Amino acid sequence: QVQLVESGGGLVQAGGSLRLSCAASRSIFSGNAMGWYRRAPGKQRELVATITSGGSTIYADNVKGRFTISRDNAKNTVYLQMNSLKPEDTAVYYCVAGALVTLGFGSWGQGTQVTVSS
Repeated sequence: QVQLVESGGGLVQAGGSLRLSCAASRSIFSGNAMGWYRRAPGKQRELVATITSGGSTIYADNVKGRFTISRDNAKNTVYLQMNSLKPEDTAVYYCVAGALVTLGFGSWGQGTQVTVSS
């Protein structure tokens, strides 16, 4: 049973923007924190941003001021607006839902590829 479905990835030039979406089942979205992680080739998975059910956010230092996480509780969807993209943002981006998303625990989506060309 698929509970998290990411979309919005693609190829973009450096300096461009993309918006990722993660549609979740109501049971997994409601009341839970949501987050975005990414894994670049040859690198460890890293936290990008999280948002609690109340809207409090956390960002990795290397995306602060460029990325914005938000959630639409009516649509059971979380978004990641990515601006001023850099080649080093190239990675597979994963959506996560759960009470401990900041620790990487929860339900994971299948991922969406983001490629930023220089």
